[in-house]
Amino acid sequence: MTPSRGFGAIHVAGRCPSWFLGWVLLLLHALAHAQAASPVAPLETPALAGDGWQRLSPAEAGFDPARLHALLLEMMDGRANLHGVVVERHGRLVAEAYRTGRDRTVNSLFAHTRAFGPEVRHDARSVGKSVIGLLVGVALAQGRLKRVDTPVLEFYPEFPELASPERRAITLEHLLGMSSGLAWHEGGDGPDDEHKLMWKWTPVYHPLSRPVAVAPGTVFNYNSGGALLLADILARATGMPWTEYARTALFEPLGIRDVEWVGDFLGRPMAYTGLRMRPRDMAKLGRLVLNRGQWQGRQIVPSAWIDASLTPRLRTGFDDTGYGYLWWTGSAAWHDRAVPWAAAFGNGGQRIFVAPDLDLCVVITAGAYGDLKVARQVNAFFREIVATVGR
Repeated sequence: MTPSRGFGAIHVAGRCPSWFLGWVLLLLHALAHAQAASPVAPLETPALAGDGWQRLSPAEAGFDPARLHALLLEMMDGRANLHGVVVERHGRLVAEAYRTGRDRTVNSLFAHTRAFGPEVRHDARSVGKSVIGLLVGVALAQGRLKRVDTPVLEFYPEFPELASPERRAITLEHLLGMSSGLAWHEGGDGPDDEHKLMWKWTPVYHPLSRPVAVAPGTVFNYNSGGALLLADILARATGMPWTEYARTALFEPLGIRDVEWVGDFLGRPMAYTGLRMRPRDMAKLGRLVLNRGQWQGRQIVPSAWIDASLTPRLRTGFDDTGYGYLWWTGSAAWHDRAVPWAAAFGNGGQRIFVAPDLDLCVVITAGAYGDLKVARQVNAFFREIVATVGR
């Protein structure tokens, strides 16, 4: 089953009154919006697409099939503007669903209607931060980076005016844990430092030049500038563009070839918000994490780095979540106990959830950018999916 693709070209022969054409256009507009809100039935047997995935039925994977089916229908009914969900367990696809919905890329001012499916890239936004986190682990294993406690300013000798004792205390680990202590405001009301990054001639200077508000390592404060710095540091340490390093060190070994990094106003790829990829490929990243860095028998990311990335260090203040190395953490109720999860989060409802105790990965894509209510709803849907897994 594939999502409906919308109306084809409509040809009008002869002449017609302008008022009639106007009514036709209004009708087509109304029908198009009605169609955009209609869900697509879940694909409980995902199609084999030659992308490396095999499939497993919900029952074989240990789910309650009826509960999972009903939940996917609820998720895709259009009210939360979810665009896709992929459920994977034990290394195989169990269910997926896509729908037509309203969406807006990070560098676009206007939303548009698009039919999403397995072959369609979606904005992953800050999921790219978690990708950068994995790459830091690879670079450390290769010896291109030395230690996580390396001071960040060691990579920026061209800014001697910034080398205060307070800033020199900020390390790579602090950037990975969103605990640099730098004064930074992102999201909500007031000036947004993340938006400023898109317009700066020298983007790395902006986060580095912010005053140190609290001691590094003591307080969680979400900071996209830290991810930008880590990507730039990867480029300096590896001697190649960080996008090329991501391709060769991570994506290609996973068989991921359809990836885009949206650029800022000068076309520079944005590591902190610009990632676009297919939901099935996002699930490959989740499976890599569940396999502690292995993919098809090959160690792509060190297992110790995966463990470190998923270990919560500070509470975030967002519901009951913690934060590791550019991965969010939490727990979900499963029968008579709580099972831990980790996740890559992206604005708008983009998620890669992994629950290691259940060997479960769930990917969700959506178009609810800046909507905290939907963000919480997406997280709740994941918890409900967990509840459909049998003992």
